[in-house]
Amino acid sequence: MSVRLLRPLLICFAIAAPAVVLRGSGLHPTPLLALAVFGAAVVSASFLLAWAAEAVQVDISGGLAIALLAFIAVLPEYAVDLYFAYTAGSQPEYVHYAAANLLGANQLVLGLGWPVVVLVGLRAVGRRTGRPVRELLLSRRRRLELVFVGVSGVLGFVMPLSGQIHIALGLVLLVVFGLYLRQVALQPQTEPELVGTPARLAGLPTSRRRWLLGGLFVFAALAVLASAEPFAHALIDTGAQLGVNKVLLVQWLAPLASEAPEFIVAVLLAMRGNADDGLGALLSSKVNQWTLLVGSLPIAYIAGGGHVAMPLDAHQVAETTLTAAQTMLGFVVIMRLRFHLRSALVLLALFLVQFAVPGETARYVIAGIYGALALLLLAREQARYARRAVVTLAGVVLLALGAVLLVAPGPGLIVVALGLLVLGTEYEWAKRHATSTLRRARIAADQAAARPAAFAGTAAFALGLIALGVVLVVVDDLPGSGWSSGISLVFSGAVTLTTLAWAVRRRRSTRR
Repeated sequence: MSVRLLRPLLICFAIAAPAVVLRGSGLHPTPLLALAVFGAAVVSASFLLAWAAEAVQVDISGGLAIALLAFIAVLPEYAVDLYFAYTAGSQPEYVHYAAANLLGANQLVLGLGWPVVVLVGLRAVGRRTGRPVRELLLSRRRRLELVFVGVSGVLGFVMPLSGQIHIALGLVLLVVFGLYLRQVALQPQTEPELVGTPARLAGLPTSRRRWLLGGLFVFAALAVLASAEPFAHALIDTGAQLGVNKVLLVQWLAPLASEAPEFIVAVLLAMRGNADDGLGALLSSKVNQWTLLVGSLPIAYIAGGGHVAMPLDAHQVAETTLTAAQTMLGFVVIMRLRFHLRSALVLLALFLVQFAVPGETARYVIAGIYGALALLLLAREQARYARRAVVTLAGVVLLALGAVLLVAPGPGLIVVALGLLVLGTEYEWAKRHATSTLRRARIAADQAAARPAAFAGTAAFALGLIALGVVLVVVDDLPGSGWSSGISLVFSGAVTLTTLAWAVRRRRSTRR
């Protein structure tokens, strides 16, 4: 085993081991020392878990590996949050901490994690292409996570509306998580793009790799479980000692520590130009938190001696409303599998502004802004779909008309190119073919203008179209008569004459 592989593993082991030893010794250090020791153990164990989860992608499907990576990366948070929920069953004051840790982690992933990954990813793509990039395109694989983010986001509104996290809601969310796992397990296996420590782990011989990965999972899980309870107590005691609001410490400091490895992995992927997988890991993390974690809280609460529903106070209801509204805006922003720079900046700004305006009223105002923006984007999407339908219809009509006019040199191709240009406002393939079609139409028109016989025939054909169009408008008894058919023929004839006149003028100008 290489030194480059052993060094980071031993460093993380050395940081996490003191917490396991200290917990086993039964000693009770000061709150600040306990916060440092057990918090460092949680972070270092998270790195071990993240590395192992990335390396295991060589043995399981890509979708399942991303889900596993997201689950393992937030495992420290699960340990802390479930401990709070379990303790709240016998000590009701701990309910505040369980909800605070859950909501803080959710808001961090979407409000901070998503925008940072997008900003880093756009910068990396811009450096590679040599031009500024304003929009991150996501692969179709992200549709799966996106669907479950939307479903769980809608179910999340049940919590603030009912003022509690009921066991019935928990069971539904657990079923949703089970369905999610089933779907990701069915995704085809892809070759992972690994760098650094995960790549070195994956490069080991199969037998040695699997034993080492198993050992990393076991040790990291042991370190997390040993550190969860004292780390949670140290957060509360440190807040009391320093005069800092204890709920705020639990809501922001604990999730930030437990989410740090996941954020680092996602940012590193984005820096390598693979922001799609980085955002995919955070999307999967969001699904994990909003289904498995929320669904597990009432179970832990009941196991600790609580009732069938974990209650939420007025502040928690406001925070839950804000988190659910933020989730829905995040869903709407990327439902087209496009993440624009502007959207990332808006999500980041709304996340940061809540720290400047604390209080329940401010939470509801910010939640209202999230909701209004989500509705505005949805309305814009509906308008876009209507515009797409109109553009498609107009483009197809022009293509059909151009096909009819192909008997005349030049004009038919010009109308076809016009149809492609119209379709090109919505379809990339049409935009690519429009230029070459226009070039061919110009060549055909030049050839028609160069030959008197061809010119006379085309002109006669155009005048005939105009005459027939006028007849169909004036005479009602003829087959196909009417304004629509007549005007289309007049338009076709006019386009043909205009094209011929342009070709003749261009030819004379070239001669001069």
